[in-house]
Amino acid sequence: MDVMCAIRKMLLVLVLAGAAVMAIEAPLDAHPMEGSNAGFVQSVDGPAPGPFLYLGAKHMVTGYDHLLFLVGVIFFLYRLKDVVLYVSLFTLGHSLTLLVGVLADVSVNAYVIDAIIGLSVVYKGFENINGFERVFNVKPNTKIAVLVFGLFHGLGLATKLQEFMVSDNGLVANILSFNVGVEIGQFLALAAVLAVLGYWRTRSSFLSHSFATNAVLMVGGFLLAGVQMVGFVLFS
Repeated sequence: MDVMCAIRKMLLVLVLAGAAVMAIEAPLDAHPMEGSNAGFVQSVDGPAPGPFLYLGAKHMVTGYDHLLFLVGVIFFLYRLKDVVLYVSLFTLGHSLTLLVGVLADVSVNAYVIDAIIGLSVVYKGFENINGFERVFNVKPNTKIAVLVFGLFHGLGLATKLQEFMVSDNGLVANILSFNVGVEIGQFLALAAVLAVLGYWRTRSSFLSHSFATNAVLMVGGFLLAGVQMVGFVLFS
């Protein structure tokens, strides 16, 4: 028993160390829009649905903060209709604040928003291990929580787009195209995650390791939030 505990502690240290290295080496921005992507966004003058579809899909597939949150959301969802419901709530929130944030020029600090996004990952992992019931004796409304955090996720990208000079000509069509692309990327990413989870759920190790998996998810969320708060202190 002592040997197993020691092995588990060693594995946890390795996971934490690896996650820390990834966080240090990764860019502070959780919503990258740099290089050719940034140049394209700045140069567009008129509707460009195709490229914005691509950018939206790419944003979701490479957006590790979105993916970690969605992994937490669907981790214990076994019925397809539940997956569709929760992902739709997230998409609704994400799309709403992205559109309103850009069109209404809502100004918020990008580091603070991205820190909240990191904490949304922590929240979902904590909820999955019944932390709120065990520690605080409360049961949050999971649907409302997913919708609210979806609003923050969309606002995170809106703050990034606001850093560039985006033409008003065709802006609504381009943002809507971007959102459709986000949904396409989300579908592709979720299909892969569901395939992995579906296989893992057939194994006895799923339930026995679910607590540790969600604990690691929380660690990742704390790291994302911590990196953003360091950025806030140093660069804001």
